[in-house]
Amino acid sequence: MTRVLVAKGVAANSVQVRNKHSSQRTAIVDIGSNSIRLVVYQGPVRVPAILFNEKVMAGLGKELSTTGAIAKDSMALAIRGLKRFHRLCMEMEVDSIKSFATAAVRDASNGKELLQAAHEIGYDVVVLQGEEEAESAALGVISGIPDAKGIVGDLGGGSLELAMVDKGKVLERYSFPLGVLRVADLRAKGQDALKSQVRKMLKKTGWEKQVQELPFYLVGGSWRSLARLDMFDSHYPLPVIHNYEMEPRRAQRLVSRLAQLNRDKLKNVPGLSTSRIPTLKDAAWLLSMLVRYLNSSKMVVSAYGVREGLLYQAISKQEAARDPLLLATEDAGAAQARFPANSKLLGEWITDIFSDDPVEWHRIRQAACNLGDVAWRANPNFRAERGLEIGLHGNWVAISGPEREMLGQALYTSFGGGNYIFPGGGKLASEQATQRAISWGLAMRLAQRLSGGTRNPLEQTQIRKSGKKLELTIAGDLVHLYGDAVAKRHGHLANMMGLEPVMTTV
Repeated sequence: MTRVLVAKGVAANSVQVRNKHSSQRTAIVDIGSNSIRLVVYQGPVRVPAILFNEKVMAGLGKELSTTGAIAKDSMALAIRGLKRFHRLCMEMEVDSIKSFATAAVRDASNGKELLQAAHEIGYDVVVLQGEEEAESAALGVISGIPDAKGIVGDLGGGSLELAMVDKGKVLERYSFPLGVLRVADLRAKGQDALKSQVRKMLKKTGWEKQVQELPFYLVGGSWRSLARLDMFDSHYPLPVIHNYEMEPRRAQRLVSRLAQLNRDKLKNVPGLSTSRIPTLKDAAWLLSMLVRYLNSSKMVVSAYGVREGLLYQAISKQEAARDPLLLATEDAGAAQARFPANSKLLGEWITDIFSDDPVEWHRIRQAACNLGDVAWRANPNFRAERGLEIGLHGNWVAISGPEREMLGQALYTSFGGGNYIFPGGGKLASEQATQRAISWGLAMRLAQRLSGGTRNPLEQTQIRKSGKKLELTIAGDLVHLYGDAVAKRHGHLANMMGLEPVMTTV
């Protein structure tokens, strides 16, 4: 079920005001039980880039368990935030707004009051029912981790949604009134109260004995904040949260760590939102119980959730089937290309000499080719660092930590990093994978020097392995392109691959 909601007052001619070739801008206003967030997207519908992201910690659900209503101060804070967000959408000339509310508005006795205020501002808010919220969160995980198989857990302020996913489909879905703002009241009654509630909840799913040793996918700001703490404790070399994995025992470890850390120390954890600190202990206790009772094989963090699930739900099956990593890198690369992008041709040009790569590496190599021009406008002394930064820290999904290292390494090498592992690299990817990524970078560097970034030279040349030779074949009328700089890069690649560089003409 897809419901596209257009904000009142949004400029009707916004598409004409912008460059006619720009894609539409979509805003999502997520009225959650803990926070209210505006995210503005633009780009490929399968994996749009984020133009703006802001949240207001309104705490709509903080008094639900005691009064059953949204507190007056939370109501006022929410309305102020919604007014700001709507004005920003108008200034950004968004084409449509999707606005939705979850558990707090769904359950509060005065939830309709907030909906009416939102309507007067210009929103047409959809109140997601529990199972709808669970499905959207699960679709968000599928959107960002297409091969996800296991249980998705979306922890909000007022509710916990659980869903089973497999082969790109959402199976069973459940919603429980056990958001992080409600856990504290249960824990205040003693740890057995929370344990009892979790057991009762899981009994309804029937999963306690049926779904042993499957991954548990974490959605929601509180659980992502816990992952930030775990990344800090384990000295994880990347700051990227999406697809970060933790062993199940780390959940109980986080409970212990939070008992030792005060607010000041938690503020020093990179990327950890200070607004989440008050609820971290409750989030950790709930997570530790869930993964224990479900006997989860691992915990996997998803940066995508309900918002991205709603976007994913609205696209065609054909678009949904596209690889989000290749699509996003192709779009980013094309925006920064010196000449009309030829990333696919570049990928085809080097593919023969890497035909023995594991199948799962092919898409990482192509992603590197898609980004093959992204650092050319940087200071020449920092092109390698710029390429590395984009590969490692780009807002990519459907890519693991080791694969990010391979992508960053290939770009680092391609933009002049030499045969060396980038500073701090080689910690996640294997030695074999790292060395292969260096070879990809050298091949890309050769292709870009030979062609100057244009198409025709790549179409009229070929590189292949022939016995112990790395043979570069050039059409006769282009033979003068094989200058000293090209010959040097040909030699570097051949040496890396243990081959002899040979140039031939046809």
